[in-house]
This record gives sequence, structure tokens and C-alpha cells, in this order.
Amino acid sequence: SSQVCHSCFRQQAQLHRCAQCRFAHYCDRTCQTACWEEHRQECQAIRRLGEVPADRIRLAARVMWRMHKDTGVASDSQLLPVEELQDHVADLPQEQLQRLHADVRTFQEFWSCGRSRPSREDIAHVLGIIKTNGFTLSDQRGLQAVGVGLFPNLCLVNHDCWPNCSVVLNHGNQSATNPALHSQRRVELRALGKVCQGEELTVSYVDFLDTSAERQRKLSELFFFHCTCQRCSQHLKDDAMTAAADGADAAEVQEVTAFSQECLEKIDRCLTGRDYQEVLALCSACLQKQRGLLADTHLCHLRVLSAAVEALSYLRCFPEAAAYALRLLQGYRKLYPPNHAQLGVAAMRAGVAHLQAGMPEAAHELICQAYRTLLVSHGPNHSTTRDLEAMRRQAELELKVLKQ
Repeated sequence: SSQVCHSCFRQQAQLHRCAQCRFAHYCDRTCQTACWEEHRQECQAIRRLGEVPADRIRLAARVMWRMHKDTGVASDSQLLPVEELQDHVADLPQEQLQRLHADVRTFQEFWSCGRSRPSREDIAHVLGIIKTNGFTLSDQRGLQAVGVGLFPNLCLVNHDCWPNCSVVLNHGNQSATNPALHSQRRVELRALGKVCQGEELTVSYVDFLDTSAERQRKLSELFFFHCTCQRCSQHLKDDAMTAAADGADAAEVQEVTAFSQECLEKIDRCLTGRDYQEVLALCSACLQKQRGLLADTHLCHLRVLSAAVEALSYLRCFPEAAAYALRLLQGYRKLYPPNHAQLGVAAMRAGVAHLQAGMPEAAHELICQAYRTLLVSHGPNHSTTRDLEAMRRQAELELKVLKQ
């Protein structure tokens, strides 16, 4: 994206473009210089090919360039070489295997290392590793996916639907006047609570906000294993995620659930096209039909609420956005584990909406809740946590003015 820095992955409106390939964008010269070693060969390949391939192709090329240079080990702290990770190519269904072969051909066109070209098997191996072990990178707010990365050490951490750790991208700090205070971007594995000696560290490979059957399907299709964690084996929270409102007719609940699922598909298309007026119209109609039929923890209800908050915030309807964001947070609290990053992000969205709606007291309480959660899931030095601290001070100033 032309609004995401290719070095620190922050979203900004005004970015500087690489003068050579005209694809990569950077906050400033500092970010461009920090990224040049990674981008140099990519820049040459883009200019030679005349187009930009998909993220997974560019990441595979970076991995292969680094393997040629460093014999597979990216740094002294890397616990195993990239090529020792599992690719699961043999497990791919025919349709996905055909797409992989197409990616191999695209990679061969893109490759411009100046050395011997890697074999098709080696390319397929790296692309398979990325498919199975790739980590989605988000912007500094943690709300939008902006890229994909491969972190071999993280691949050693197993999955649990109710994990004791979270994985977060810390974008680092390159803006300090004193270069000695600069810090590089890094991926952090953070404990969500007390971890006992000998206890296995786990993360969640998929969002917990799905029924156990849906999580099992995703884990099987994407990561080729069957989850046996307590949440899946005992189907915990499934009832809440599909719950009807008290006294609701079963046939009507089934009908409105089907309607909501169709509506959500339309909402997703409108969000992609940034048609927020239509998103709001669809959400309003859907929420009206759900009233009195779906519980506040039903997945369809929560997903429509989330889309409504996004549309209302974009359209600057802040009082309505604040009300919906609070309802969304209340539903999340009944489903997500304590200190889960999504709880912190939801509280932050609600706090920001209340602040913009001119309700500093409620905003301050929500921002403080978000800060306490993200302090655990993201850490005190993450840009989102620091932004929350600034918002808290702003809310306190507005409260002071109101009381004078």
C-alpha cells in the first residue's frame, strides 16, 4: 500500500516513494536507509520484471536471498534455519497445489540474484513454509493487516485456542532526535498472565471468536492439524457464540442468522470498496432484524456491530459509534480470554469514540481499561500503548475543563 511504510509498517498519509522501483514507500530517509539492505535486490527485480508480485512471492525472494547470503540463519538468536521448517506441500489439495506451482513460475520470473537460480523444489519448499508459518503484520494500531512475515523462532510455539501468550509486532522507534534512542521493529512473544515453570508457551493461530468447529476447520485447512485443546474438545463458549435472545422463537432465530450471514457478505464487499453509507444502511437493517432474536454474544451480532462502528466512525457519527462500540466491548468481554489484545483494541475503539463524541468521563474510563489490557498484550513501549497514554492525558484535560 502507498499509505504503509515498508520499513516500520506504520500507516501515514504522506510517504516518500523509492525513486527507482516507485513501489516501496517510507516515512523518511531514516526508514528507507534501515530497509535498503532488504529492499536492494527486490528493487532491482521489480524494475526488471516491470510489475510487483504478491506479498508471498516477495517474501519468498527475500528469504532465498538471505539464505544465499547467510546460509539460512538470519541472526545469532535464530534457533533453527528456515529450510528446516515444515512446508506441508505434500498435504496440499490439488487446487492449492496448482496455485503453488503458479507461484513458483512467478517467483522464477521475479528472481534476479545474479547467482544460480534455485530449483523448483526449493522454491516450492519456501513458499509452502510461508503459507503454513507466515505471520500477518498489522499497522501501528493493530487494526489492519499490511503484510506478511516469517519468524522461525515463533514457529516453535504451539497453538492453543486459549493461549498463555500473544504475538505482537513492535514497530520500534525511529523518530527520536537522538539516534541512540532509536529501536528496531521486532516481533515480541508476550505472556498474558503468570506462566508456571515448565508450562508450555502457546499462542493462538486463529481468532478465538469462532465456534470450535469453525476453528477446527481453519486449523486443519491452514495448518494441517486437529486441535485437542480444552476449548475445542469441550466446545466451550460455542453456546454463547450461537445464543438466541431469551424467549426467541427457534425458527425465527434460524431465519435471522441466515439473513445476517448474507448481510455480512455484502457488508464485507462494501467495506472493501469503502462504501460506508451502504455499510451503515446494511448494518442498521440487520441489527433491526436481530433485535429480540440474537443474544449480545452471537457472532453475527458482534460482527455487524463491529462493521457499524467502523462505518459510523468514518462518517463522523460519533455518539452512535460510541454506543455501538460499548455494546461490542460488552459482548467481547463475555467471550475473549482476560488480557486478550482484541479486548484492549475494542476498549480503545470505544474510548476514542466516546472522546470524539464529547463524553470525556466515559472515554477516560474506557481508555484506562484499554491501557491496562494492552500494557500486558503489547507492552509499555508499543506505539499503540503510548498512543493510549496520550489519549488518557487528553481525556483528563477535558475532564478538568468541564469541572472548572
